[in-house]
Amino acid sequence: METLLSVALGLGLAAACGFRVFVPLLVMSVAVRSGHMAVTPSFGWVASDVALVCFAVATVLELAAYYIPWVDNLLDTVATPAAVIAGILVTASVITDMSPFLRWTLAVLAGGGVATGVQAVTVAGRQVSSWTTFGLGNPLVATLEAFGAVVMAVLSILLPLAAVGLLALLFVLALRRLLFRQPRPATAGGPAPGAFGDPPS
Repeated sequence: METLLSVALGLGLAAACGFRVFVPLLVMSVAVRSGHMAVTPSFGWVASDVALVCFAVATVLELAAYYIPWVDNLLDTVATPAAVIAGILVTASVITDMSPFLRWTLAVLAGGGVATGVQAVTVAGRQVSSWTTFGLGNPLVATLEAFGAVVMAVLSILLPLAAVGLLALLFVLALRRLLFRQPRPATAGGPAPGAFGDPPS
């Protein structure tokens, strides 16, 4: 059970890295310092004063930068690989009672994969917002992403299994929206093919 909880914790933090890279690192640093979370000995440095200050400054800069229209799109090119790396590191840092080979393999495949998936969804959402609202809706997207990062990081520490359940629900909703979108009408002024019982042409 302890191993299961540590894996769930790692995946939840990795998902938070997909929203924002440094928010979960800052939350993790505070949690380790306060004794609410344990990491493997090789990652004990996350609780140091230097790490806490660096994560805090990086978090403020990252959050602020995403409120600048179009700059946020440029940041995605850097944030995407950074989120993957952060997802791998946070997952590896909290998994206990597992051999190093299995721990890092799981961290790369699961932690990196989860961070990549969440980051891909946020990038796609920001692209849609940028082109449909000319960047005016991006601050709202940035606020939702920051909120998601904080909630997912804190929930992962307090209730790891609930965080994984929430993550699974979000992925299911995202897949349903992508796979089961309503078809657009073939013509601007007429009904869609197959409407009123008529067979599509």
